[in-house]
Amino acid sequence: MNLYGKAWKFGDNVDTDQIIPARYLVTSDPEELGRHCLEDADPEFVKKVRIGDVLVGLRNFGCGSSREHAPIAIKAAGVSAVIAKSFARIFYRNAINLGLPLFETDAAERINQGDDLELNSATGEIQNLTTGESYRAHPLPVFAREIMAAGGLMKYVARKKGLA
Repeated sequence: MNLYGKAWKFGDNVDTDQIIPARYLVTSDPEELGRHCLEDADPEFVKKVRIGDVLVGLRNFGCGSSREHAPIAIKAAGVSAVIAKSFARIFYRNAINLGLPLFETDAAERINQGDDLELNSATGEIQNLTTGESYRAHPLPVFAREIMAAGGLMKYVARKKGLA
C-alpha cells in the first residue's frame, strides 16, 4: 500500500505530551484528540495539516508517557504515517496496535518540511517526490503490517476469531 503526503518536520524527542497535551486526556474521543494534535509544538498544525500528510521526527519520537492517545490523535488529525530516525518502543507498539504506519530510517534527517513523499509500507521505501531522492526504512514485520491492514489490533483479533 502506497501513501502520499506532505512532510511535517519535527526534531528529536517529540514526546507524547507534545503530541497530545495531558490537559486533553480527559477524553478518548478521536475527533477531540485530533483537534489538539501537536498544538503545543505548533499551534497552527491542525489547521494546516491535510489528510494523508506525514509526520517526520528525528530521534526518540513518541518518548514520554505510555499513552495510546498519542497515535490516536495523530491518526485523527489526518496524518497517514510517521517517519523517524528512531521511535520510543512503547509508542512504536501503540502505533502498530492502533494501525498507524511507522517508517524508521536514518534518512529522516534528509527530509525537509513540506517535501512531498510517497511511502510503501510493504517494502519500507520512501520516495521524496520533491528532491527525487529515494530512502529505505526498516520494513515493519509481516504481523505488524497485517495488524495495520486490518485497522488496528482489535480489528485484527476480531478478524482472526471470525467476528468481523
